[in-house]
Amino acid sequence: MNRKIQKVLIANRGEIALRIIRTVREIGLKSVAVFSDADGEMPFVKWADEAIHIGPAVAAQSYLDIDKIINVAKKSNVDAIHPGYGFLSENAEFAKRVEEEGLIFIGPSSHAIHIMGNKLLAKELAREYQIPLCPGTDDAISDASEAKKIADEIGYPILIKAASGGGGKGMRIVNSPDEFEDQMARAMSEAKTSFNDERVFVEKYVASGRHIEFQIIADKKGNCIHLFERECSVQRRHQKVIEEAPSCILTDEKRKEMGECSVRIAKACNYSGAGTVEYLLDQDGSFYFLEMNTRLQVEHPVTECITGIDLVREMIEIAEGKELSFKQEDLEIHGHSIELRVNAEDPLNDFLPSNGLITRYSLPKGPGVRVDDGFEENLEVSMFYDSMISKLIVYARNRDEAMDRMIRAIEEYDIGGIETTLEFGSWICKNEYFRKGDFDTNFIKNHFNSSYEYEYEEEEREALAIALGTFKSQKKENSAQNVPSVKSKWKEKRKLLS
Repeated sequence: MNRKIQKVLIANRGEIALRIIRTVREIGLKSVAVFSDADGEMPFVKWADEAIHIGPAVAAQSYLDIDKIINVAKKSNVDAIHPGYGFLSENAEFAKRVEEEGLIFIGPSSHAIHIMGNKLLAKELAREYQIPLCPGTDDAISDASEAKKIADEIGYPILIKAASGGGGKGMRIVNSPDEFEDQMARAMSEAKTSFNDERVFVEKYVASGRHIEFQIIADKKGNCIHLFERECSVQRRHQKVIEEAPSCILTDEKRKEMGECSVRIAKACNYSGAGTVEYLLDQDGSFYFLEMNTRLQVEHPVTECITGIDLVREMIEIAEGKELSFKQEDLEIHGHSIELRVNAEDPLNDFLPSNGLITRYSLPKGPGVRVDDGFEENLEVSMFYDSMISKLIVYARNRDEAMDRMIRAIEEYDIGGIETTLEFGSWICKNEYFRKGDFDTNFIKNHFNSSYEYEYEEEEREALAIALGTFKSQKKENSAQNVPSVKSKWKEKRKLLS
């Protein structure tokens, strides 16, 4: 039965809340934002038709408080809730509560979230529907001795992963038997802390694999298609840094095979809405199912760029009960798109968070440039939440032009007062291995270190040393004058090396 949505509550914050609000407004609906103590001045609060305070900055008392969000939804007379990504977006209990309250959850059913949120259930379903899997345990394990026996049978290196989690938490790579017990204990402890479930599973670690994911979308009438793949191999600490679409290494045949597997597993759990099926692609072309994310992905804009489809709009229409308006054969890949996650982090200091006041903020413009952001000048990057400030997305006719456009856009994007990953993104797009598509999930580990010196010849190293010394001297002088330092270490180096 179709249900018309008139008013949507966005159970999220920052750039994704604002991105959803824009589509909601574009299609003529009303939006309700919820915000914590830390977010009262954020752009998503100002742009929503209504904005309601829900508690302290601590997420557990605001954005993760199911009762508060449900109460706000009922008092605001909304028809539907969009969870965005992160926070409660993959919480089956939250989706079930929304359903029980007679509201529309803009996403899959609580049943589908439950199945795919449990990695072992997801693997069992994948096995049943002939989706390739890495060799490993079939069931969750909490006994270290039993897990070690299995690891010895599989052969090292192996990967220990939390049974009920994602995002790199509760995940440990084990290279030899003597490391196993310590890494097992660490993985279980982190899984317990992060997901209240210490169980893990063990699988073969593919050391030089590519991280490829497929965007799927399905309606409530049984129609399901994929919107091609995204390349997500450039990661630090299992967290994606740059994503692009399409992948530069997939053949049409491999794309078709992986896409069909993605649709098959989505149909297996009666999926509806937007979702992502993630794979590990080995050097020999073999691919293995990793997991399915039952939500909108951070990197969804690159798919929107190459297909011309607004995924948030599609999610809303599917939630209303509408049928997909296009078929698989209607879709084609147009051009190439790259996204950089602009995080408040210092790449030259092991990517440590760089919280603080944004003293300057100027966006890049021009053909093929899109910025999904959640900040403005004179706003604080809070320690309470994820460090992402924005997503810088570029689109061009081909991959080479997209990389060049990203470099140009980064040059124009000016953020002062904090360190960011902007210039790190420029370094990636200039790197010879990235440019020729010769990389895997070890790219950052293999080609970048915090000194950023070993890529250069002796003369360039001297220039870098001078630049760093100049930066430190200027920073000390600015501090003495009580003037905030807004010089970037990256930009000092770039000037001297250009």
